[in-house]
Amino acid sequence: MRALHNTTRRYGIGLVLVLTLTWSSIGFGGDWPQWRGPNRDGISPESGLLKAWPAGGPPLVWKATGLGSGYSTVAILKGRAYTTGDRSDAGFVIALDLKDGKTVWATKLGKTGAPGWGGFAGPRATPTVGDDLLYAVDQWGEMVCLDTGTGQERWRKDFGKDFGGSRPEWGFSESPLVDGDQVVVTPGGPNGALVALNRQTGALVWQSREFTDAAHYSSLIVVEIDGVRQYIQLTADHVVGIAAADGKLLWRAVRKGKTAVIPTPVYSDGQVYVSSGYSAGCNLFKITASGGSFQAEQVYAEKVIDNHHGGVIKIGDYIYGHADRSGWTCQNFKTGEVKWQEKGKVGKGAVVYAGERLYLRQEDKPGLVALIEASPEGYKEHGRFEQPDLSGKKTWPHPVVSNGRLYLRDQDVLLCYDVSAK
Repeated sequence: MRALHNTTRRYGIGLVLVLTLTWSSIGFGGDWPQWRGPNRDGISPESGLLKAWPAGGPPLVWKATGLGSGYSTVAILKGRAYTTGDRSDAGFVIALDLKDGKTVWATKLGKTGAPGWGGFAGPRATPTVGDDLLYAVDQWGEMVCLDTGTGQERWRKDFGKDFGGSRPEWGFSESPLVDGDQVVVTPGGPNGALVALNRQTGALVWQSREFTDAAHYSSLIVVEIDGVRQYIQLTADHVVGIAAADGKLLWRAVRKGKTAVIPTPVYSDGQVYVSSGYSAGCNLFKITASGGSFQAEQVYAEKVIDNHHGGVIKIGDYIYGHADRSGWTCQNFKTGEVKWQEKGKVGKGAVVYAGERLYLRQEDKPGLVALIEASPEGYKEHGRFEQPDLSGKKTWPHPVVSNGRLYLRDQDVLLCYDVSAK
């Protein structure tokens, strides 16, 4: 293995004491307050859910409409769901009551439209909510902070004008990361790829001057390695660790993606797993600290999982997700070895984990949603149904499982299903 980058400075625990409030401490028990859940790993901590579905799937509780165009999924906190969408006159952040799916408020986010070729209109990022504040980013790089109770705007930023960012081909897709007193995003560009803002005021805390990659489509995660709190990001050229305290580059590994690099990195026990589509495959990096600096070493580079944008999840010693070339896959996290692959049961799509089961959502017709075991012994299904009211567009929004309910966003529609065990 080869050391890919070695920094010369150590950032001690004392510098990050003010950031010890983690996101999971802001959310409530079964809530899903941000992209990929409480810990940004696609895993719900809930129990008491159905282990198998009845014929036809779990019961539908309600259907909400009027969300507009877009690919944002929902964030759930304190009895409300939050999402974004393009309506006829503007893009909006929308709050819904979880009792019946009725709109509580809608606040303008930015202009409508579809960046890049393909006509994929609407926001892509999922709002992040906590305490009394919400953070949302649209496809054009407009970022707003809103009051969760009323939808009133607190502050606003523009990724290009304020930070020198450059919009990627298909628009900004990253969901903001809240960490302690700051909110962190990736505008990309020569002024510094990452920025941390005071989450109350929007004031700039730092910009990562040493790391200037262009933004792609992946969302940040926050981890602690050797006592140092840091943000891990994946771009088209690198995987990096950035110091939470001041934005300094801690480590950087070369990792070339192709066309669109989207899936969120997975971190476990000092190792970072990344995957992306267009035959780029998957890589594992070991991050270590020695002599006052961090190093990143590649453990493996494989083609086992070339995940486009449905995400991958680590359960136990295994990674689960969809491989563009080979279908749904179980892979050994540490070695990269394939345990099983299944291409014929459910098509390409997104995955989350809750109640000892994986929820698969197919992105194309007939809109299959399936419940399977997270087991290295093989693909074992425990129920499926076809989503009604398909929009005819890609059902890219990831499923969300929160407080015994399954949420499926499809453009203008949000479906809520009861998946709790009776």
